[in-house]
Amino acid sequence: MSRRVVVTGLGAITPIGLNVNDFWKNIKAGETGFGEITKFDTTDYKVHLAAEVKGFDPKEFMDFKSAKRMEPFSQYAVAAAKEAFADAGLDMSKEDPFRVGTAIGCGVGSLQAIEREYTKIVQKGPGKVNPIFVPLMISNMAAGNVSIQLGLRGKCTNDVTACSTGTNNIGDAFRSIQYGEADVMVAGGTEGAVCPCAIAGFTALTALSTSDDPKRCSLPFDKNRSGFVLGEGSGVVVLEELEHAKARGAKIYAEVVGYGCSADAYHITSPIEDGSGAARAMTNAIDDAGIKPEDITYINAHGTATHHNDLFETRAIKLAFGEHAKDLKINSTKSMIGHLLGAAGAVEFITCVKEIEEGFIHKTVGYETVDDEIDLNYCKQEYQEEVPYALSNSLGFGGHNASILLKKYEG
Repeated sequence: MSRRVVVTGLGAITPIGLNVNDFWKNIKAGETGFGEITKFDTTDYKVHLAAEVKGFDPKEFMDFKSAKRMEPFSQYAVAAAKEAFADAGLDMSKEDPFRVGTAIGCGVGSLQAIEREYTKIVQKGPGKVNPIFVPLMISNMAAGNVSIQLGLRGKCTNDVTACSTGTNNIGDAFRSIQYGEADVMVAGGTEGAVCPCAIAGFTALTALSTSDDPKRCSLPFDKNRSGFVLGEGSGVVVLEELEHAKARGAKIYAEVVGYGCSADAYHITSPIEDGSGAARAMTNAIDDAGIKPEDITYINAHGTATHHNDLFETRAIKLAFGEHAKDLKINSTKSMIGHLLGAAGAVEFITCVKEIEEGFIHKTVGYETVDDEIDLNYCKQEYQEEVPYALSNSLGFGGHNASILLKKYEG
């Protein structure tokens, strides 16, 4: 029999707050984190806005030497993980370190390190490359650095599934605890890729909004949407086997009850047009929880504000829920923080936990104009109501679909 899994710790580094409390306060207020890119000169670029992390000083979260040996994506993950760990009240001197694991993913690793070191090769020759270039750059180093910083010696993994990365890592951590591989997992996603390569690459794909208005650039589900806005940051949570959490008197935020995945097997960037892949991920998560689609009242959508995603995700929701789809409240956290790529699903998972805790569904900021077939309730306003279940969707390039289902903890 599988074991029950609960959420006992939350940590976040985001464009609208460097901890969970500030992030959540700004989510409730409908604040956005969009502004002019400051990390490089965008004069020759079509895209000038991003959702950057602001005021982050790694030395506030780790020693100087450790910080120097990490790129931003790893720094953000360590900072978020330390907050989540402290929030959970875990004491590793009382734990078997081999029963506490790590599952933290990053979509692209450090493009900045690649840019920087390749420039050295071209200008000064291969002998000038940083000796730790590779461990700085590779995406698994977020998980590696977190396990080192916290002394976690259990299972340590790094799912990389583009924009589904955060959700897949939390989902796989959930499975690891369910089936006895670990008692505690520190899980989530991270990304720090506001840099020339990323902006130029996503612009060439025509995936990014070219709007220069910080108030009207990220518009999920709106008829005037024009693409996503690149964000950065990290979301990390502590998942724990229920009896283990109860035995140490931990605060329990919510229970994870379902996880579902699928593949579109269709296109490297576009979701399948009928929504069947994402629909299957949702129904798999619902079936995993042993409930009915009608038990769900709220979905935190992938909601990127690209033309294809929002249309095909809407079709997926209609396919999964049938007539009940019109009764759902659906929002997009990306309307405030942009698209955090590998961190997106993890930060949105934290949003769902807080919404369940407070009985609050945030509005999709900027959503104004209905677009034909995209005709469900995308939360033009916030709602203060009980949230018994929260279903969070993540859809990644390559056709990766992941849905995770949270429930209000009832003992």
